[in-house]
Amino acid sequence: MQVNRPLFDEFAGWLAGHGWDVALLQEAPPLWFRKLGTRLAANGVRVLTSRNVLPPAQRLAANVNPDLIASWEGGSNQMFVRDPGRIREQRSLTLAARPERRRMHWARMELTEEVAVCFANLHASAGLPELATEEVVRAAGHAVEWSGDDPLVFGGDLNLRPARNPAAFVELRERFGLGEPTGPNAIDHVLARGLDVVEKPRRLPAQERELVEPGGLRLRLSDHAPVDATFARR
Repeated sequence: MQVNRPLFDEFAGWLAGHGWDVALLQEAPPLWFRKLGTRLAANGVRVLTSRNVLPPAQRLAANVNPDLIASWEGGSNQMFVRDPGRIREQRSLTLAARPERRRMHWARMELTEEVAVCFANLHASAGLPELATEEVVRAAGHAVEWSGDDPLVFGGDLNLRPARNPAAFVELRERFGLGEPTGPNAIDHVLARGLDVVEKPRRLPAQERELVEPGGLRLRLSDHAPVDATFARR
């Protein structure tokens, strides 16, 4: 079903009800960031991405008529780590200014007192596989350099399908040591280096991102399937 109202409570409730240590969100409404951190009892970092022109006016319009403004509410990439995890360092890299601003956000996180893992989160350009490939490879190079000897999880909406753009994933694996993608036709991926794969990345079924509304209709919270993966420190 289609509803014309903010979906923060539903989205935050879905995230809060799932088991995860670190969550990577792409193109999330910037205004949600602080409220999400509180609702999830998590520490977070955020970087603004596309369509942030007049944020106060955009956010007002999004609250009044979300369907009308849609993605023109503005976007941001956000990362959250649940307690006792802490974010010790963060950096960002602008990958493209046009046709829309794309940025990678990187953070070094202490998941426990003895375990540090780095995370990189990005949303590459859509509909332009050559540009997306350039962005993803450049982002991976910086993320690997910044991570040093610490393990790295590199994820997000890469807008690249391995079945159609295999060379990009071969380069990510052979040049940077990043693991296997989510699936041959997926565009959302979680790749890792320096970690053992406990459960390989997988897209959650459609019904797992849907809520049953009164009357039996289903409300789908995202047009992308969430990707879940489990890694362990070597």
